[in-house]
Amino acid sequence: DVSGYYAAPVAPGDYPGVVMVHEWWGLNDTVKEMARNLAKEGYHVLAVDLFNGRVAADASEARQLTSAMDKESALKNMQAALLFLKDQKAAKVAVWGWCFGGGQAMQLSVSDAPLDATVIYYGSLETDNTKLGKIKWPVLGVFGEKDASIPVSAVRDFETKLDALSVEKEIYVYPGVGHAFANPSGESFAPKETMDAWEKTVRFLDKHLKN
Repeated sequence: DVSGYYAAPVAPGDYPGVVMVHEWWGLNDTVKEMARNLAKEGYHVLAVDLFNGRVAADASEARQLTSAMDKESALKNMQAALLFLKDQKAAKVAVWGWCFGGGQAMQLSVSDAPLDATVIYYGSLETDNTKLGKIKWPVLGVFGEKDASIPVSAVRDFETKLDALSVEKEIYVYPGVGHAFANPSGESFAPKETMDAWEKTVRFLDKHLKN
């Protein structure tokens, strides 16, 4: 009883999958384009819709949508997306989220979901060691040095905890950029850093999902 946006490679074949989780704006055209771009790289992509078809027009509405969202229902939505990708014969599946979606990707990752990789772009980070101990796969984290929401100190603490748990990881903090720097429709958009992060992300996914 939930829906999302599905993008698949054009050529037939066996491909891994990615559950994609939108920012607090909702499942908008920017996220759909990102899903299509990733599909071209050889992935089944299911971009979830955690707001049931609603897309925020401004920050006030986005804040209302995130506040009203039922966390349990959101988790079940993402778990259903993972199962959908498995039904598409995706042998390995990752989750990738930005901002609000990064925080949701984090929650899926500590929910006993059978994932193979996690990608978080400037999302809220889990700090509970017991929950983090459920992650048995590689993690990619992308952050901005000037992010007031996810400070560098929180990123370094997260990195230290993953080290203690022997979780394979790649953590990048881009200097001079702030929160949501990879959103092309946002005021903080940083094209050069976004392109570099995209290339690092595709390389990370290829390494852990295709090999």
